[in-house]
Amino acid sequence: PVNRAARFLDGIGRPGVSTAALLLTAASGGGLVAYADSAAESAPEPSQDAPKKKVLVLGTGWAGTSFLKNLDCSQYEVKVISPRNYFAFTPLLPSVTCGTVEPRSIIEPIRRMFEKKSKDVTFCEAECFKIDASKKNVHCRSAVGTNLDGNGDFTLDYDYLVVALGANVNTFNTPGVLEHCHFLKEVEDAQKIQMSVIDCFEKASLPNITEEEKRKALHFVVIGGGPTGVEFAAELHDFLVEDLVKLYPAIQELVKITIIQSGEHILNMFDKRIAAFAEEKFQRDGIEVATGFRVVRVSDDLISMKSKSVGEEVSVPYGMAVWSAGIGTRRVIMDFMQQIGQTNRRALATNEWLRVRECEGVYAIGDCATVSQRKIMDDISMVFKMADKDNSGTLTLKEINDVLEDICIRYPQVELYMKSMHMLDIADLIKGAIGDSHKESMVVDIEEFKKALSHVDSQVKSAPATAQVAAQQGYYLAECFNKMEKCKEHPEGPLRMTGYKHLGQFAPLGGEQAAAELPGDWVSMGHSTQWLWYSLYASKQVSWRTRMLVVSDWTRRFIFGRDSSRI
Repeated sequence: PVNRAARFLDGIGRPGVSTAALLLTAASGGGLVAYADSAAESAPEPSQDAPKKKVLVLGTGWAGTSFLKNLDCSQYEVKVISPRNYFAFTPLLPSVTCGTVEPRSIIEPIRRMFEKKSKDVTFCEAECFKIDASKKNVHCRSAVGTNLDGNGDFTLDYDYLVVALGANVNTFNTPGVLEHCHFLKEVEDAQKIQMSVIDCFEKASLPNITEEEKRKALHFVVIGGGPTGVEFAAELHDFLVEDLVKLYPAIQELVKITIIQSGEHILNMFDKRIAAFAEEKFQRDGIEVATGFRVVRVSDDLISMKSKSVGEEVSVPYGMAVWSAGIGTRRVIMDFMQQIGQTNRRALATNEWLRVRECEGVYAIGDCATVSQRKIMDDISMVFKMADKDNSGTLTLKEINDVLEDICIRYPQVELYMKSMHMLDIADLIKGAIGDSHKESMVVDIEEFKKALSHVDSQVKSAPATAQVAAQQGYYLAECFNKMEKCKEHPEGPLRMTGYKHLGQFAPLGGEQAAAELPGDWVSMGHSTQWLWYSLYASKQVSWRTRMLVVSDWTRRFIFGRDSSRI
């Protein structure tokens, strides 16, 4: 597509520029910039006293804080709205549930994070309940004070809006989940779970409780076999066998942990070897893994689930249940999507520049958004013409290889498809599509080229809703904003968010063992992987204060064990 530089500059709100761009290359994750042969119309120099553009950021999670940390705030008037005045290192929430790490060790006050930018950044502890794109303002409600009208509501205008509100828990409208299950999205959720675990043990220790009631109270159920559910189950098991059995020896044989997973395996987004390793370890540890079951109802003492294979409904008594079966859309995002014509979606649809589609000056990053990846079959004729430099109407292997890197950057699904089909190079991809007349010369015409790439778009996938994806999107968008003024003087092609850099993913499995899927299709499992997890998560803390607190918590746990006080 042509004129992408103009689209980029239009996307950040700069009128009055005539740009003709030829896109030669771009970088996944915002590493490089496309070259554009462009010329800007002469424009008067902006006044030194010209008011700064207003950038309004909603949310202080991974995406929002990454954007703010990397944004040159001196260029803008920046306001931040969030109902919590801190950033939480959410990957360690399962550790908080069992006292392995203290809650305050994984949070950093927002005002402290941006202390050096305080003169350029204004923070308001409030919740956004409405976005009005037509009037370019948002409606907020303070949780800690009131405005002059006495109702705590206020409105803020913006020139650019960055929506980083994250996601809600998805209950799939299952009856009883909201009333009877715990969740694990916020620090407060982890603290409630910690108290509930101790409550279950104290209840089972009462003298007037029957053995059946004790077994019910000590049955801990985790609904959802993803990374969060698996890590919580592992943490809880370690808490039981390393600490609580010493304090409650009379009831240790009655404790049971169950994971309910609708799929055929837990950790189904990981390599199959990791899923098998986790299931075998949990079986040895006595953690029951019930796969192929869907929870249909939750009451105050029973969880009803249906087998997906035979359709039989089974009810099990429980003492505490944690729901970690997926994420859903926040109400304010649903209302905003309805306003801009994006109904029946899980998240806000953005283009490759993270701008909300058909919405001027509004960007969305993190779990509340999804990037629409362009399909290669929509541009197949343009791709063929770009590669056919001698205008022969056919492509040689050399001609394809010359543009393959650019194609894989623009359409990352090409590389994903080749990897999934265990293809070593582009020759393997086109062999099956070449007709008999071209077998020896290994050249393809347009129809054969289409045939070779016809299944590639099946690998178009949304980026996973993880902390690393949200952080990379925040960094990328900040870089775009930082280049805005430069682009006014020297227009250039766009940075495109065509994908994300996979930095690996971990699954702690308890007993000082973990599994990891690392870049380059490396899989690591065992005790050494757990120590790699410790090193990585300590280094990823947002400040030296939290880094020292987390490491000291781990050290305290090794020496003294976990605290079982109900505070």
